[in-house]
Amino acid sequence: MEQYRFPQYLSNPFQILWLEMDEFILAFIFYTLSLIFGRYFIPLIFIGPYVYLRFKKRHPRGFVKHLFFMIGLATLKGYPIYFEKEFHE
Repeated sequence: MEQYRFPQYLSNPFQILWLEMDEFILAFIFYTLSLIFGRYFIPLIFIGPYVYLRFKKRHPRGFVKHLFFMIGLATLKGYPIYFEKEFHE
C-alpha cells in the first residue's frame, strides 16, 4: 500500500528560500544574464524580483496567469480564446 504525503496548507505556493516560484525564476533569469553580460546585471538580481513583487501584490491572486493568457503566451484549457466576440455554451 502506497502512502502519499498530504500537504498541510493547500493554498500555500511552492517557495524557494523566501521567494515564490515565479519570483525565483525571474531572479534566476537575471542571475544568468549577469553571468553572460557581466556586472551590470547584478543589481537586477535583487531589484527585478522586488519590483515584480510590488506589481504582483497590487493585483488579485492569479493575475499573472491571466496576463499571460491576455498576451497570448498561455492557454486556459476549456475556455475560448481571449479575443472571442461571441460564446455559446
